[in-house]
Amino acid sequence: MADKARSKRRHGAAGAADSPDDVSEPLAPGLYLLSTPIGAADDITIRGLEALRRADILACEDTRVLRRLMDLHGVPVGGRPMIAYHDHSSEDVRRRLLEDAATASVVYASDAGTPLIADPGYRLVVEARSRNLAVVALPGPSAVLAALTVSGLPTDRFCFGGFPPPKKSARQKWLREWSAAPGALIFYESPRRLAETLEDVVDVLGDREAVVARELTKKFEETRRDSASALASAYRKEGPPKGEAVVLLAPSKSPAPPQEEDIEAALRLALKEMSVKDAARSVADQLSIPRKIVYHSALRIAEEDAP
Repeated sequence: MADKARSKRRHGAAGAADSPDDVSEPLAPGLYLLSTPIGAADDITIRGLEALRRADILACEDTRVLRRLMDLHGVPVGGRPMIAYHDHSSEDVRRRLLEDAATASVVYASDAGTPLIADPGYRLVVEARSRNLAVVALPGPSAVLAALTVSGLPTDRFCFGGFPPPKKSARQKWLREWSAAPGALIFYESPRRLAETLEDVVDVLGDREAVVARELTKKFEETRRDSASALASAYRKEGPPKGEAVVLLAPSKSPAPPQEEDIEAALRLALKEMSVKDAARSVADQLSIPRKIVYHSALRIAEEDAP
């Protein structure tokens, strides 16, 4: 299939209008990960369009979505294969794409945004790497970065959590795991669960400053910034908004709890000059943690180091 596709690209596809781009050299063999617009169709990059023109094989989450994007920009599919690949695709489909990528250029596009970022493609890339195939990024739109840049929250450090679990108990546990995140926390959420999730944020992480960005780059784009409780109340009153939402939470103002290795290091240093009791008191005060916890650790370390 790969050789047939490459031949068609070199000699022109039947029924497709030829252009200088259509007869350019094909892309080198490998897997190309194409970022596609999250809303505005013009956000596709020049390099991305060139890759769509020159690829031997096109793969995507939904062939209808990619075909529509190509039609908007005047990029003919021609006689090239267009293969649907997503998280529920069979092993045969993945193996077929990997075998093709060894001798031909395979461009893979998600429906919107960057492949693998809360989108399919991870196993495809892992197996391509295991086969020593070329894997090339064709960067472009990303809802995570678009939301972060307009949020007004700190951008020097951030954590992306994907989609939280849909069930309340699992979601609250998931939020607790992010409680000590050192930067802004970003995740996607379904509009119908938005109010409930923001209420869980308040219960688990406290009433942090929050931002909800939705319909990014589209006609009805909206970014709201307020406390998590105020946003939860607003969406509870108004009902679920339209469009997928990106939720951003400001970093916790409370310092992250010290790690066990940090406590142990401080205790070993203190025990060189102090008794167990005094060392425990000093480290507890220094790290703002309960003395009882530190005292038990100090006893253990003193016993381990005893001659």
